[in-house]
Amino acid sequence: MNSRADQLVAFDRLLTIMDELREKCPWDKKQTLQSLRHLTIEETYELGDAILDNDLTEVKKELGDLLLHLVFYAKIGSETQDFDIADVCNEICEKLIHRHPHIYGDTVVENEEEVKQNWEKLKLKEGKKSVLEGVPRSLPALVKASRIQDKVKGVGFDWEEPHQVWDKVQEELQELQEEVASGNQDKMESEFGDVLFSMINYARFLNINPEDALERTNKKFIKRFQYLESKAEELGKPLMDMTLAEMDVFWNEAKKL
Repeated sequence: MNSRADQLVAFDRLLTIMDELREKCPWDKKQTLQSLRHLTIEETYELGDAILDNDLTEVKKELGDLLLHLVFYAKIGSETQDFDIADVCNEICEKLIHRHPHIYGDTVVENEEEVKQNWEKLKLKEGKKSVLEGVPRSLPALVKASRIQDKVKGVGFDWEEPHQVWDKVQEELQELQEEVASGNQDKMESEFGDVLFSMINYARFLNINPEDALERTNKKFIKRFQYLESKAEELGKPLMDMTLAEMDVFWNEAKKL
């Protein structure tokens, strides 16, 4: 691994390249905070994919892409005299020191849970009116539900035992079935949302990240379906012309691979 001195040299090199690109490259000169936003989101998802695949070479590359965006935003901020990369670094350093009084102060904690509870209490002392203020509005709904539940847990609003959460899942499923029977589309959607929310809560009690779990299933399904497509192509028979029973043969083969 590189020494701290080498790491600082590498970071300085990136800052220098960013300065040069911003001055000389037509595309880079044109970018704004707003124009970079959707690209940053895309890069974040690409990093997430690499992490799920446990592809560390790709993780390294995607971290570089994301780091470039952070440096780019800071460069734009420096041009408007609002902030630069040092301000960004110092801001997060100060927040970390303040939010970790068990490391940089005299607070004593027994476990990870107490650390998280202190974190939320400190945020409220900093002027936040709600523990949910830190949940971005634009998060995907599944991730948002998970973060909401994490946040309220930090102030003690939570179930005590996993079986209580599972009972809630069963209750929500029953209510969904009742609305399905009634045929009211709006109420069906509402109850379906409650089922998902309670399942995400149950996942938390099982120490399962619901986003990761669902994405693993997505990847598994894609792999199996593409195997099915390849077998259909070998037979020279379009999937649309195959029966479900014929497809099932190859699907079960894919499950065994």
